[in-house]
Amino acid sequence: MALIAVDRARGTLTVQLTGLDRLWALKSRVEVPLTQVRGATHDPGMVHERKGTKLGGTHMPGVITAGRFRRDGELAFWAVRKPADAVVIELTEGAPYSRLVIGTADPRATVALVEQAIAAA
Repeated sequence: MALIAVDRARGTLTVQLTGLDRLWALKSRVEVPLTQVRGATHDPGMVHERKGTKLGGTHMPGVITAGRFRRDGELAFWAVRKPADAVVIELTEGAPYSRLVIGTADPRATVALVEQAIAAA
């Protein structure tokens, strides 16, 4: 599971991985400037799409997808266990990833948090 936080003063969005997800993803946090966040959606079906080449992390279909994956020249960061919890955060060109696919405890609240943050930025 991941915690998503927005720091408006610093203008950043932070994804903090918790528990064993840190181990599976080989990363404990991802931070991106709010100016590089295009939007967020709750998308349970995303976990069924092709991931691409794993560049570090874990992929056990139906169990967990965590880490960095390259597909069609784009780099994405994944940290999802349950498809129903998947939130997709789309990032702009120049960001460290093209998208973040993150499992959160409350996907709808996470989407609202991200959308409000970029609207205020």
